[in-house]
Amino acid sequence: MGELLTLDEARALRERLRREGKTLVFTNGHFDLLHPGHLDYLEKARELGDALFVAVNGDASTRRLKGEGRPLVPEGQRARLLAALEPVSAAIIFEADTANELLLALEPEIYVKGGDYANKPLPERATVEAYGGRVELIEFLSGHSTTRLIGRIRGLPE
Repeated sequence: MGELLTLDEARALRERLRREGKTLVFTNGHFDLLHPGHLDYLEKARELGDALFVAVNGDASTRRLKGEGRPLVPEGQRARLLAALEPVSAAIIFEADTANELLLALEPEIYVKGGDYANKPLPERATVEAYGGRVELIEFLSGHSTTRLIGRIRGLPE
């Protein structure tokens, strides 16, 4: 289980991992309404290295990227839930629309995103490759998505 960190705390932990010769894996996302697909994704990401940092889009960023009405779960709660998951070493809340600033600050060896980025541009790819990191795409567990879950919830009788 991990913890919720500030950027400065994440930098300090990153430096410790680097001194110990450990591989840092990093991912980011909204993680609004956690579901089994998220857990599967995080477990697969963690298998790629010694530690997994998860950056969580803050509420304002989620609204900009996902639309009005999102997130359903506030940023602090989403980050706390993620940090409590076994594969997660640390969670960090960020407000930008991309993780580029965090990637430059932490320089993880491996940057992980979902397999849906195989067919669309990944905004952070150039940043990761510029500092010598590696991008890995992980296939999603089929049948699980936050959007689908929200749709099911909306369809329930009141």
